[in-house]
Amino acid sequence: MAQLHLVKICVGAETVDDLLDWQRNPRAKGPDGLPRHVTRMWPKRAEELLAGGSLYWVFKGSILARQCILRLDEAMGADGIARCAIVLDPHVVRTHAATRRPFQGWRYLKAEDAPPDLPKARAGDDSLPPDLDAMLAEIGLR
Repeated sequence: MAQLHLVKICVGAETVDDLLDWQRNPRAKGPDGLPRHVTRMWPKRAEELLAGGSLYWVFKGSILARQCILRLDEAMGADGIARCAIVLDPHVVRTHAATRRPFQGWRYLKAEDAPPDLPKARAGDDSLPPDLDAMLAEIGLR
């Protein structure tokens, strides 16, 4: 089975550190203490996502980080409507910047189209602005 990922705009966060801060908040966690993102729609390709997929986060037009998808849980909203809770590994992996146009909801991302992880030595490195990192990637210099 082919590995598949999701890509999602990180609404309300401008940086990876903003995402990390939010996920420390108990409201961002499920009953098991793991971070989760609740969405209206249940992914039709759930089996492929659960075969090692990640949720890639977009900040200000660039993918900059990902989190492994651990499972999909049903989450009942206060309005009585069942939603999908994407349960995530708490470890956030920074990636090379990859430009994305604005979109709503989430999109599937094929494994071969996913940006590579930053080397461990650069995992906390924010010295390159995402736009510059993306431009360097486009011309093959990273």
